[in-house]
Amino acid sequence: MQPVRKPFHLDPVFPFELVYKGVRYSDNEWPDHLHDLYELVYIHEGTGSFFIDHTIYEKGPGDLFLIPGNTVHRAFPSADEPIVSTALFFSPPLVEADSLGDRYEPLQCYNMARGQKRYKLTPAETDHAGIELLLRAMAEEMARQETGYRHAIRLHLLRLLLELARLPAVHAAPAAASVGFGPAWIRQALRDMNRDPVGCGGLAELAGRADVSPSHFARVFKGLTGMTVTDYVNAKRLVRAKDLLLSTDDNIEDIAAACGFLGMRHFYEQFRKLTGLTPKAYRDQMKA
Repeated sequence: MQPVRKPFHLDPVFPFELVYKGVRYSDNEWPDHLHDLYELVYIHEGTGSFFIDHTIYEKGPGDLFLIPGNTVHRAFPSADEPIVSTALFFSPPLVEADSLGDRYEPLQCYNMARGQKRYKLTPAETDHAGIELLLRAMAEEMARQETGYRHAIRLHLLRLLLELARLPAVHAAPAAASVGFGPAWIRQALRDMNRDPVGCGGLAELAGRADVSPSHFARVFKGLTGMTVTDYVNAKRLVRAKDLLLSTDDNIEDIAAACGFLGMRHFYEQFRKLTGLTPKAYRDQMKA
């Protein structure tokens, strides 16, 4: 039986989802499936097993599973002791950052898992409290949604990935397992898009700088990020447009042009899709 692809409908500006302390029963689990997002599962209570990439792992309290994007997996909770777990899902660009020269990459633990085909971590009991604290902090930020909650969640996620990278099983992994998220040309393209979503160019220009064909660039980019190049660039441009709407008195047409939108109709459609508001309504509501 072919695995199914699990769909997600996340905000492209903040591709993150959290299910905190969900109770898992066998009748509410997906069959063999995969998805573009990276997944982390932490077991709070219960027992069961986890099928990940041709291997079956036993799971119990304190176990943690790292599932890179497009990895086939399936959970099997125990009928007697249902699993209580926290699962978080995110797209790699959410945590991608420039190297600071110390050979650390935020996705180092996932690179180890994929490279060694070892997807289960069993942190020491002394590490459980710290992991659970960060998961709870993300859940609380998601529930309250106070100013800056997305930034707070991203910071907690980065801290969690750093703590996992320092676990002995990950820290001792060969350096080759920590080569970063995707090929170097994808990481450079993401940096270009993040720094200048207006001037970074379209698919053909990005592919040209990467020295790959546009079709190959598009396929690899979608497989690694879960988004098309156009959707990703538009999301970054809309973030800039939101900032300009609040930080300047420029008229909306000038802001649309400054953010790379060639027509007002397209700008309004994309802005409403992201925020649920027109640009004017957003400016008026946020400045009220």
